[in-house]
Amino acid sequence: MKRILQLVATRWLSRTPLGLAVLGAGWLIMRKRRRDQAAGPRKETLRQPGRGSGNVPAWRGPSARGRK
Repeated sequence: MKRILQLVATRWLSRTPLGLAVLGAGWLIMRKRRRDQAAGPRKETLRQPGRGSGNVPAWRGPSARGRK
């Protein structure tokens, strides 16, 4: 039933340029909503105190510390 009503409303709105603008805006809004739902909830992972970052620098050879 819902699909039939959507079809009727779409055909009725598509008759005029203003209706096409309304359909285009609705399409863009629904597209954004579906994309956000497919991505899932966004969780910001906070860094815990005392832990370094996951980006460890490359080893650059032996340190010159303590040498004369």
